[in-house]
Amino acid sequence: MSRHSNYTTEHNAPARPGVAGARCRFAAVLLGALLAGCSSQGPIDSGDNAPLNPQDLSGVSNAVPRVEPPSRYGNPESYVVFGKRYYTKTSSAGYSERGIASWYGTKFHGRRTSSGEPYDIYKMTAAHKTLPLPTYARVTNLRNGRTIIVKINDRGPFHANRIIDLSYAAAAKLGILEYGTGLVEVEAIDPSKPSPQQPPATRQATTDTPATLFLQVGAFSNRDNAKRMEQRLQSSGLGEIHILDASNTSGPLYRVRIGPLATVDDADRVSNSLVSLGISDTRVIID
Repeated sequence: MSRHSNYTTEHNAPARPGVAGARCRFAAVLLGALLAGCSSQGPIDSGDNAPLNPQDLSGVSNAVPRVEPPSRYGNPESYVVFGKRYYTKTSSAGYSERGIASWYGTKFHGRRTSSGEPYDIYKMTAAHKTLPLPTYARVTNLRNGRTIIVKINDRGPFHANRIIDLSYAAAAKLGILEYGTGLVEVEAIDPSKPSPQQPPATRQATTDTPATLFLQVGAFSNRDNAKRMEQRLQSSGLGEIHILDASNTSGPLYRVRIGPLATVDDADRVSNSLVSLGISDTRVIID
């Protein structure tokens, strides 16, 4: 489950009345646009929930990709949340990423999304930090093989190590409601291409090898620097430390990883501990 927090550009526009700590707005740089957005903070004390008497979701189908104009309000060149600047992509072409998904529910039902559309917990939608709005995407649960299609029409999540925030219905179809988070692959869809690229409403596939979760702490062109990072972390008790040689024709590259980590909670715990060590630029890796 996810919790949402106010965010602004450098103009520091005030939060919408009555929505402090929840849905937000900001004055987009140069545009002065109203933008409502969301950020995942995990399931702890979120104040957000599934509906008490949920509707039958068997009739809820995938979002149907179609060519649409860019959102008038949802695509500022950049914006700032908690001191970090995010740059909106001009295109979703070729986008594919693995990471952690969260979801948001009744607390935001009916409220404006970043695109201006109302959030509906029973529609197949999602939030993303940088993809252009709208973007249609295929989301696959890497631990159970389920695949869905969502329309990305909102901004977030802004919790560390989360790449997408799903609607209640989308999370239910993907099988992550009870866990609060899930390991997923997100692939942008080109709505101008023929429909065969779209899966059934929900596809259940078998996964021969379970997805494995790591935190990448750094990537170095010099192996000695990677070794120094490894030695720095070995006494921290955060988990197994690995140096992965990812050198290619472009030159040497050595990636320092912690893991495998059994759960998303473990990844969050390690990430928080790294911040206390002065290491904040980590990246979730799913193999």
